[in-house]
Amino acid sequence: MAGAYKNTPPAAEDKGAMTAENLAAALAGESQASQKYLAFADVADAEGFPNVARLFRAVAYAESTHARNHLSVLGGIGTTADNLKAAWGGETFEIAEMYPAYDAVAKLQGNESAQTSISYALKAEVDHQGIYDSTLKGLEGKKDLGATAVRVCPICGHTVIGDAPDECPQCGTAGSHFVEF
Repeated sequence: MAGAYKNTPPAAEDKGAMTAENLAAALAGESQASQKYLAFADVADAEGFPNVARLFRAVAYAESTHARNHLSVLGGIGTTADNLKAAWGGETFEIAEMYPAYDAVAKLQGNESAQTSISYALKAEVDHQGIYDSTLKGLEGKKDLGATAVRVCPICGHTVIGDAPDECPQCGTAGSHFVEF
């Protein structure tokens, strides 16, 4: 069993493999903690506890810093072109494999809330894949995105470059609610 304790040291060719597995697990855990704490901060704000919200956001930032450090040590951060290719690959996996499998299980189990969440994510991943693809092509032509805003639907994650639509085509949220980056 990989990662199991042994009385003898791992073979020379395995040196560092357990550390890499541990860092990958820590990256996932720190990333999840960061997102969880940001959600907790929103609840604290809504309940009238701005100082608790600030605490959650600060710790979320720290957890995100840990995740980025682990990703860096794992060699997961490259040039902008490399990072766009990696991001495109991640979106492709989510579109082709991950979300279809998760959706099938949610349907089998009759979990409509999960199906909606998965559907929103899958459609947004298609947006992201296309945006990464066109951005990489522009980058290869030595063009940046310029001053164009990126806007995201706060309900389903639908992502657009430029102006928000009048209404989100995925979930119907008014375009005026899109978050601008």
